Amino acid sequence: MVNYEAPWIEKYRPTVLNDVVGNEEAVERLKVFARQGNIPNLIISGPPGTGKTTSILCLAREMLGSAFGNAVLELNASNDRGIDVIRNKVKMFAQQRVTLPAGKQKIVILDEADSMTDGAQQALRRTMEIYSKTTRFAFACNQSDKIIEPIQSRCAIIRFTHLSKAHILARLLTVCRTENVNYVDDGLEALVFTAQGDMRNARFYLTIALNNLQSCVAGFQFVNSENVFKICDEPHPLVVKDMLDHCSRADQPEAHKVINHLWTLGYSAEDIIGTIYRVCKSHSLPAALKISFLKEIGLTHMRAAQGRGSLLQLSALVARLCRCALPAYQKANLEV
Repeated sequence: MVNYEAPWIEKYRPTVLNDVVGNEEAVERLKVFARQGNIPNLIISGPPGTGKTTSILCLAREMLGSAFGNAVLELNASNDRGIDVIRNKVKMFAQQRVTLPAGKQKIVILDEADSMTDGAQQALRRTMEIYSKTTRFAFACNQSDKIIEPIQSRCAIIRFTHLSKAHILARLLTVCRTENVNYVDDGLEALVFTAQGDMRNARFYLTIALNNLQSCVAGFQFVNSENVFKICDEPHPLVVKDMLDHCSRADQPEAHKVINHLWTLGYSAEDIIGTIYRVCKSHSLPAALKISFLKEIGLTHMRAAQGRGSLLQLSALVARLCRCALPAYQKANLEV
């Protein structure tokens, strides 16, 4: 019989507010609501994967206890985004009678609420007014300004931000200790690095880190940087750092060799540029040179995103980075 293990991102999903990682001030506000037992309508906005919906579910679980199953309606507004959903599902749930302790209300959770149509939001505004005594509404969204003003004015707005590297590391350590995972520090650092996404958008940092951790344990039973980069199949940051070192010395031939090596390994231009960007941000280059490098990397990334990703673009990037570094490198050699 095959033993199927639950994904760790689900297994270790917080069920109480004390387990939520990061955004301490916002979570403290939610804890106050949970203690008081009477919440306002809420809008929680912030980047994807920062725990917005999970925090709302934790709040509802702590407030409603055993009544959670009957007194909570959760909808993903990116799928259920039309006016019919508001008129049918939401309105019917709001009309439903549920036995709750005194002072408690039913909760409607709308995930990705900024995807709702204007018509659906207008219909929801009216529903919020009519059933304000028995039902509370909690919206999770990436951009609160896409929620219409009449709804915003009826809600307390709480903003979440990206999880820091320290928050992700702390969560990974907790999971490693609970699952008795064999690891070394550079393995966890590599997991955080691979979870930090690219320059285009906010990525699900903690989700990616936990998924990569589980894959590494399943594949190798040991978490170190080499195994992590095998699992994630990304350009190794040490190789990219070596390329940046050559560029900082205006050593164009050696830098080209590294880029050609990465290209022959099958990495796309966007993969390589994204890793160059992340490595450059943490590289100990002089500030002025780092700014020049990041500007050139960003311009190359833009061209690659427009469909011009090729070895020619990467070679041009190396040439421009070496040109940026050449004056400072020549000056340093003259002084010596």
